[in-house]
Amino acid sequence: MEAVVDQEVSNKEIELIIGNSKRSFSGITSTMLQVVSYQKHMIPLRVMGKNNLTDASLAIGFWQVVKMCQSPLANGKFRVFHARRVDEMIQGVVLKYFFRAKIKLVFSSAAQRKRAKFTYWLTRHMDAVIAMCNASASYLENPPSAVIYHGVNTSAYKANKDKQQAWQALDLLPPTQQKGKHGIAILGRVRKQKGVHLFVQSCISLLNDYPDYTAVIVGGIAAKHNKFTQELRDSITQAGLSERIIFVGEQDFSDIPKIFSSLSLVVALSEKEGFGLTILEAMSSGAAVLASEAGAWPEVIRQGIDGYVVPVNDLAAVKDKMALLLSDEKKLAQMGVSGRQRVEEHYSAEREATELTAFIKTLV
Repeated sequence: MEAVVDQEVSNKEIELIIGNSKRSFSGITSTMLQVVSYQKHMIPLRVMGKNNLTDASLAIGFWQVVKMCQSPLANGKFRVFHARRVDEMIQGVVLKYFFRAKIKLVFSSAAQRKRAKFTYWLTRHMDAVIAMCNASASYLENPPSAVIYHGVNTSAYKANKDKQQAWQALDLLPPTQQKGKHGIAILGRVRKQKGVHLFVQSCISLLNDYPDYTAVIVGGIAAKHNKFTQELRDSITQAGLSERIIFVGEQDFSDIPKIFSSLSLVVALSEKEGFGLTILEAMSSGAAVLASEAGAWPEVIRQGIDGYVVPVNDLAAVKDKMALLLSDEKKLAQMGVSGRQRVEEHYSAEREATELTAFIKTLV
């Protein structure tokens, strides 16, 4: 890490402004907060919008940015505005072209889909575009200025040496609930696009053969997905596995690292993803992983070493690889160790912050 930057600096000295437009917590929010926790020691910065910030001293308002950026830095160079969302690109364009702010615009693109024409128009007005992985780079109109992979806070997402003890100690389930020796889970919003049905169907097929495992579905359920969820609950009940496959609802964000660290296997089966931090958080926490070919997951997971990657919406493949994982506890544990090492070496939030800051400093 570079020398610590004194955060008691005036706005005149701020070199980097980071977009923070969404009030609700999301994966992008999590990425931003984890990176900022390191980046604030590397470069003088402010975050435009106080949403979800734990350090209120970093927050700055839109009109403050307008005023601050009427003049360049003391050395004559322009500040950088970093957007991670489309509406933050809009904010940046308004600042630069309407209010004549002396800024350079950077956009981090994680999406793996064709963008709307307006989004392409916005992207063309960026001074630099960063892709989050090679897959997302392939969807850009032009080659990215840089490819900088996401990372996670490895200090927050820790690997627990005794997974069984951690699973038993976890207060995720009622005290009277029999937990089994090992916990497996899928985390995220409960809906079909996240592949929750594939996880549930695979567990229904397999858990009678593997009595030491209990499966949990961790995530909120929107009203429009109640029917989908109820159908899954009914299937679980009909299979006589209501005590083994359990919906636990949305959990407080502060409890998520503890949940991850207790799990032996984390499954992520989305149809589409931007990057997909869930898998990095799981690997950092020492869990083996089973994921679909969405987001950056095929680039992150080493097949048969950290876990397995399967085709999107392929139930047979999910069952096959899950059976392989559950059948060998030692191999499952070793995959967790390997995954942790891989994240420490290549996908830490500190590494992302360092690379991102080095790139930004080429623009300032």
